[in-house]
Amino acid sequence: MENYTLIFVCMVAYLVSFASAKPGIATFYTKYIPSACFKNQDHEKMIAAAGDALWKNGAMCGKKFTVKCTGPRNGVRHPCTGKSVTVKVVDQCPRCPSTMDLSREAFEIIAKPVAGIINIDYKKV
Repeated sequence: MENYTLIFVCMVAYLVSFASAKPGIATFYTKYIPSACFKNQDHEKMIAAAGDALWKNGAMCGKKFTVKCTGPRNGVRHPCTGKSVTVKVVDQCPRCPSTMDLSREAFEIIAKPVAGIINIDYKKV
């Protein structure tokens, strides 16, 4: 019985955490260096470039966000994998159509790359 209670509590906590997430749009990119925040430093693959609405004059540099695909933005049916990913903002994506431009590797965790652009929920970690 205790195991079921623990599982239930964890599920509720997860749902509540994403209930406070903000809606946005994500795309992906493939050239990670140099970046606006860290120049030529490599920050691995779980990274993102912030769109103009999120950038806030560089204030988001180094901040981490949990991102989850919530649905299609174009004609690709069922693009979401059901997973979420945590990314670090390392760059700016000026004039992007998206809130976040994810690394291709991060995008692939949450959605099919063929989608190209998706709806997301994101939350600062």
